[in-house]
This record gives sequence, C-alpha cells and structure tokens, in this order.
Amino acid sequence: MKKYLFIFLILASYGAALMAQDSLATTQTARFQFRLDSTTLMLGDQTTLTIEHSAIYPTLEDLTNNDIVAVRQWTDSASGAFCTALTSFEEGEHWFHIGQDSVLITVLDVPNVDTTSTNIRDIANILRQPYTFGEIAKVVGIVLGILALVAAIVFIIIRLKRHKPLIHIPQAPPLPADVRALNALEDLRQQQLWQQGQVKEYHTQLTDIVRNYLEETYNIPSTEMTSDQTLDAFHGCSAFSEESDSLLRQMLQTADMVKFAKSQPQPYQHDLSMTQAVSFIKLTAPKHEEPATETEQPKSNLD
Repeated sequence: MKKYLFIFLILASYGAALMAQDSLATTQTARFQFRLDSTTLMLGDQTTLTIEHSAIYPTLEDLTNNDIVAVRQWTDSASGAFCTALTSFEEGEHWFHIGQDSVLITVLDVPNVDTTSTNIRDIANILRQPYTFGEIAKVVGIVLGILALVAAIVFIIIRLKRHKPLIHIPQAPPLPADVRALNALEDLRQQQLWQQGQVKEYHTQLTDIVRNYLEETYNIPSTEMTSDQTLDAFHGCSAFSEESDSLLRQMLQTADMVKFAKSQPQPYQHDLSMTQAVSFIKLTAPKHEEPATETEQPKSNLD
C-alpha cells in the first residue's frame, strides 16, 4: 500500500511540474494587449504596465529579468485591467519582454549636483500657524467639560458618603402642632373604631394625639406621665384656663376608665370625648403669625 502511495505522489509532483512549465510556456508565447505609462524613467522610479482583458496573465516572476523588476500587481477596479508596477536600478536601455512582444525602456541616471556652485541650505524649521478662535474655543470647551465632570463625580461621592440626597428638594414647612393634631383626630373619627368594638384602641389613640400635642406645643412630656401628672403640669401652662382644664380632665378620665377599669361608656360618650379633644386643642392652640392656608386647615368638620 505504501508503495502505491509513493508512486502516486511522484506522479502528482511530476504532473504539477509539467503544468507549471506549460503555464510558463503559454505565458511566454502569448500575445497581450498592453500599454506602459512611460518608457523613460529615472533610476528607481516606477512605470505601470497595463494589460487589457486576457485569459492568462504573466506573474511577477514572468515579468522580471536582470534589468527590469516587477514590483507588485493589482487589478484596476474601474476598468478591470491587470496592472503591474515596474522599476529598474540599472542605467541604460533595456528590452522588456512580455509574451511575444518586447518594449525598449530607457532608464536615466539621477543628474549629478555640483555642490560647489549650488547653495545648499539646511532643512527649514516647521512653520507654526497661529491658533484660530475655533481651535481655542474647542480646547477650552473640552477642558471645562472635563472639570465639570470631575466636579460632578466629587459632589456625588461626598453626598453619598454623608448619606444625603443628590438633589435637594425644598420641602414645605411642617404644619403647626395644633393643625396636625386636629387632622389626626379627624382621621381617627373616620376610622370608626369604637363602632367596630375597638373601644380601648379608640380612646388610647385619642388621648395619645392630645398628649403629643401638649408635648410639642408646651413641652409637657405627657406621653410619659399619668393623667394626674399631666393635669398638674398643665396648671402651670400659659394656656391654662378653667374651661380647658375641665375639657382635658373629662377626656382623660373617660379614657382611664376604658383602659384600666374596662368600662364601657355609652355611645354618646365616645363622641363627647372626641368633641372635648377638639375643643381643648382649639382653645389652647397658640396664635400663628400667618393665617393658615386652605391646605393647612384641619381636614375635619369637628367644629
């Protein structure tokens, strides 16, 4: 088997060599329609050989001899012609052979320069043109953009480290304590807790609203006090009056009866406690410097 394979490789190589010789012979004996850009060139310059459409084309090896050297080949995309760049480094007249044709190419030597009679100068320095306004503005814009980007990054990092929002949104001033208390009472009324059997929860929330109001408005820590302590502290308050004291006392006593004695007040007493809380806040609310706007008015109709 190896013997047959060896014989096959020998035959294939021999056939390829014959085909190459045939191709070379065909190229050397063919007639081409061609033209040269110039038949006269300076030593080392190039001229282009253009071959019109043909079935075969000579290679760089086919077109190179001792005097003429084929440098590179390409196809003109516009005309489809086959082009070859030729050059020579031998002065004189040289016959260039292409297929069955020959062309005489004359290669001229570079003329000698008499340095004694010619003033040879050094290479001139690079001329620097002044910058235009557009070029300066472009550079300045880029620099300012970079600085702005760096400043933005630094600002974001600082805000994030301090746990602050990136964008500060102005917030409306908080509502006065009495307005917030009245709004909370209206919300409690609309929940209808005591109507659903949650009597203790109802009175607990109601008194908590009033206690928070006292703490925010008059610095009475009522949420940490008993009802009696709250009443005693309120006696020394600037808003104290017999009427306000009576309203606060009745409301707190009713709530204590519900929370600690598990009393079950009559339905009217639940509404009465709400009315007492609203009246107490309105009676003791400090006067505001500016009249409350519509949005600052309590949501309730507990008047």
